[in-house]
Amino acid sequence: STALAANNEVGTIQPWRELAELAHAAGVPFHLDASAALGHVEICLRPATAVSATGHKIGAVPGVGVLLVDRTATPHAIVHGGGQQRGLRSGTLDAPAAASFAAALDEVERERVAESARLRQLRDETITRILHAVPTAQLRGARDPRLDNNINVTFPGCQSDSLLFLLDEQGISVSTGSACQAGVAQPSHVLLAMGLDETDAQSALRITLGHTTTAADLDALVRALPDVHARAQRAGFARG
Repeated sequence: STALAANNEVGTIQPWRELAELAHAAGVPFHLDASAALGHVEICLRPATAVSATGHKIGAVPGVGVLLVDRTATPHAIVHGGGQQRGLRSGTLDAPAAASFAAALDEVERERVAESARLRQLRDETITRILHAVPTAQLRGARDPRLDNNINVTFPGCQSDSLLFLLDEQGISVSTGSACQAGVAQPSHVLLAMGLDETDAQSALRITLGHTTTAADLDALVRALPDVHARAQRAGFARG
């Protein structure tokens, strides 16, 4: 079985320890994908059987990841060859990429508590201000526990692409969903699974905060939203 430590679209932190215990009670190995949570939530191997994460989420070079596997597990290799990395992933190690991951992880973990508190304050203030600026907007995902850097809001009557382009014109970068689905003209499967219909799911914006995000950045977003929202509403939905 596998689960996300935290959902990368709506920010909900999952009860993964409880899920791991349920899996183990049934004799099922449990894999935890910690990519979105790394650097924001304390992650440990146990009680998971395996934990994976990607480095670019915390500032390492793209293309490097980590897999921690309990010694009781017997995973099967999917890349064969010279037998590197205990036979699990053959091929010459990318030492510079691995070093960049180690350096990035060391830095984010040293700063995690203070940076998380800063981001939570910015996140909560921004959520309140967005919902005040656009009263029909709705926050998606749990308020708590939630990733400190995630805001996901739907704007009924608007198409998320319109909102994204109008904000981009003002130098404000947001997204319509996960990077995994970038360029895919389909509603978020996460929001659909949460019970939203396709129209509402296609009105979502994901606003992700980072270590360079400032209060001034978020002020600009909140100031821009009422006009952007009104223009996106007038544009309506593209059909077909």
